Amino acid sequence: MSKETISESLLADIMSVSKRTVKIWRKNGKIKPLKNGCYSLSDLDEFPQVKAMLESNWEQQIKPIKKYNSIELFAGAGGLAIGLEKAGFNVIALNEIDKNACATLRKNRPDWNVLEGDISNVDFTTYKDIDFLSGGFPCQAFSYAGNKLGFEDTRGTLFFEFARSIKEIKPKVFLGENVRGLLTHDKGKTLKVIKSIIQELGYTVIEPRVLKAIFYRVPQKRERLFLVCIRNDLVKYNNFGWPKPFNKVLTLKDALKKGVLYDSDCPESQGQVYSENKKKVLSMVPPGGCWVNLPNNIQREYMQKSYFMGGGKTGIARRLSYDSPSLTLTCSPAQKQTERCHPEDTRPLNIREYARIQTFSDEWEFIGSISSQYKQIGNAVPVNLALAMGKKLIALLNNIENCKKSEAN
Repeated sequence: MSKETISESLLADIMSVSKRTVKIWRKNGKIKPLKNGCYSLSDLDEFPQVKAMLESNWEQQIKPIKKYNSIELFAGAGGLAIGLEKAGFNVIALNEIDKNACATLRKNRPDWNVLEGDISNVDFTTYKDIDFLSGGFPCQAFSYAGNKLGFEDTRGTLFFEFARSIKEIKPKVFLGENVRGLLTHDKGKTLKVIKSIIQELGYTVIEPRVLKAIFYRVPQKRERLFLVCIRNDLVKYNNFGWPKPFNKVLTLKDALKKGVLYDSDCPESQGQVYSENKKKVLSMVPPGGCWVNLPNNIQREYMQKSYFMGGGKTGIARRLSYDSPSLTLTCSPAQKQTERCHPEDTRPLNIREYARIQTFSDEWEFIGSISSQYKQIGNAVPVNLALAMGKKLIALLNNIENCKKSEAN
């Protein structure tokens, strides 16, 4: 582990700073590169993020001491569900409204009980007192007509349905998952309302945290916000700790080539294609580059009005690099604002490449049109990130069970 080295751009990713900042650190002598220009991780252990990687306990086995039944809402194509299953949860029902995502779940896990349709039509009282509930609830804005929004006042939003499921099931623990933007949505008011409703329902909220997928064996710069909540009568047994990182940051090469993540190169698959003009433009962009690397006349022609608006816009005409983690995947790799061009070939990332970057196995099939498959994958929680969270949730439930047994004896 002490011999592990990283590039300047990977150090920037780990530290959540720009490459320019890392260059300033190098210039000031705060960090010292090796002769090859890379950095030894063990020389950077004064940084907490690097220290956590050096002390990684990723391989630690945490097994459930009993069968923990779980329910997942807004299940999508199964990224969160697979990770939680790998951690040891026994999923007894999944709800999802998208018919193609439901078909994907059924195709890969015929034994899963997939409740297809609108969540507002699901009666959760039949699942009362299961151990665990999870879901990436879509975050809609609430209106602030009253002084204090309570559970009933969020009626008509999908968060209300998520809260209703908690009220009807009363799980020991539940996990809410969302985009990073929820932290600052409506100047923090939305999250404040969500927390107060969770408390109203009889749960204690562990302070929410944004986890960066690159720390959890995912070759992608995706960030997700997680809320872990424990029923008030059980919170005295709380030993929840956020997952510790993997001992290295994986790159696009790890996703697409044989190596630490997969035992073969990425299989062929279908994918979107570029128009001839877009292909011509992107063929001029080097790996890791974007529109700023184009000749000035091509920049002006391709960017049009955006050329004069300032700002980075580095997702436009973006070609990924094997040496860095992928940018966050979107629901389409060929849209002008969020292009995700293959590092070597001048084409968008295809379906299987997309799936690998989200750490799905090659065996996990997606059902529906090409655009539907991209959407299912782009919206998913990376499987390995879900697994990292799942292990810690199993440890929490184990502690609850052990403490309750000790008290009973």
